[in-house]
Amino acid sequence: MKIIPALTIAAALCLGAVGASAQALIDKGFVAGWNVMVDPAMGNGCLIQTVYEDYSVVRLGYDAQNNRGYFVVFNKAWGDIKKGQTYDITFDLDGQKFDAKATGFMLNRVPGAGVFFDDRAFIQAIAQRKVMTVYGQSGQEVMAIDLKGSAKAIEYARKCQAKTGS
Repeated sequence: MKIIPALTIAAALCLGAVGASAQALIDKGFVAGWNVMVDPAMGNGCLIQTVYEDYSVVRLGYDAQNNRGYFVVFNKAWGDIKKGQTYDITFDLDGQKFDAKATGFMLNRVPGAGVFFDDRAFIQAIAQRKVMTVYGQSGQEVMAIDLKGSAKAIEYARKCQAKTGS
């Protein structure tokens, strides 16, 4: 899956924060194909975000309110996802598989699914891989995410988080 140009990413940033009390994300720059941002709705947790050619919005970030990480993907084509419903999914990171429960989200009428995790090693596992393939409940491939540039962007997000004091 290709990353779309930065100008289109800027337009997609209108998506705002995950959650009911959506607040504007605070831009902290663009690094290796990813936007680095702060999300006030997540206790000023830092995140990286990119938009792909199918207009999927992918975020990896830190929920400073609950001291956990998260991975969220939004896509207008996913009309079957229901807010608050959980879904069994599998992440495949270059052949290493992780089972998880994703929770349905709705962001400005765009459906998405997210996984929250406490294991900080998981974000490092993502940064060290080339592709993350996500499989749905019945084993169908949902999407393959090119992780190019994620290691560098995650490094900047960590520095961002250190500055926010969380």
